[in-house]
Amino acid sequence: MNFSVDRERLSRNLQTIIGERSPFGNRRHLATVGNFIEAEFESYGIAVERDFFSWRGEIFHNVIARFPGSASDRCIIVGAHFDSVIDTPGADDNASGVAVLLETARLLSHAHLNSQVLMCAFNLEELNMIGSTAFASKLKAAGANVEGMISLEMIGYTDLRPGTQKLPVGLSRFYPDRGDFIGIIGNWKSKSLLQKLSSAMREVPDLPVETLSVPGNGWMIPAVRLSDHAPFWDLGYPAVMVTDTSFYRNPHYHAPTDTIETLNIEFMAKVCEGAGRGLMALQALHGIETK
Repeated sequence: MNFSVDRERLSRNLQTIIGERSPFGNRRHLATVGNFIEAEFESYGIAVERDFFSWRGEIFHNVIARFPGSASDRCIIVGAHFDSVIDTPGADDNASGVAVLLETARLLSHAHLNSQVLMCAFNLEELNMIGSTAFASKLKAAGANVEGMISLEMIGYTDLRPGTQKLPVGLSRFYPDRGDFIGIIGNWKSKSLLQKLSSAMREVPDLPVETLSVPGNGWMIPAVRLSDHAPFWDLGYPAVMVTDTSFYRNPHYHAPTDTIETLNIEFMAKVCEGAGRGLMALQALHGIETK
């Protein structure tokens, strides 16, 4: 399969998404971005649906694109949240993840897939994963056979200077101190998914990949739960977060300075290629071991 990432398209999508996207602030842009994501998925010839949920008496929705698979009873989920915190343009958090989600969807639009793939743009992640929690709960209630979930969470910021990469207490001596790698975090139940995805992403030239596996559902290191994979962990599904490590690296986290000028588009393109390779590698599995 051709994993040629369109960097101009990636940058264009970023520019369209960036801007405050919060129900407490710029609701208009939040809605505009949701519509844009839906239109992009449709332009790739993918079936798209709105997944509605309620929050504080109001109705919001996620945007779900469904790629059919020959074994339709199995599915792999790739997600990224499209909301931001109030008063921030949210370039790395999380326009970066959404832009890569869209480009990965475009790359896969002509692939033959064994498992059904759901590309999910989640809403209200910044309010404690409201949209992804609602969607994961629906999948569980329906008895969905979720082989794995991949959350794309802040994947556009790098800093090559020594000492720029911080880590949770006790982990620093195991990882580089330069912010030039992409991190993949899973729990022990997601071991097979973590290994398969990281192996595929390491095939991308000049993309350093670091992994972390945590016990249980990540409560010993609360920071590893701060994305849309956490609701899937809590429901017993294998799931991983792909991340530039957020506030452990990016000084613009949840700040007005989280702008496109701070992002590394070439790094994002490599992560996108890695995500595409990972999804195709996962298609070769008959099932991801979850024990």
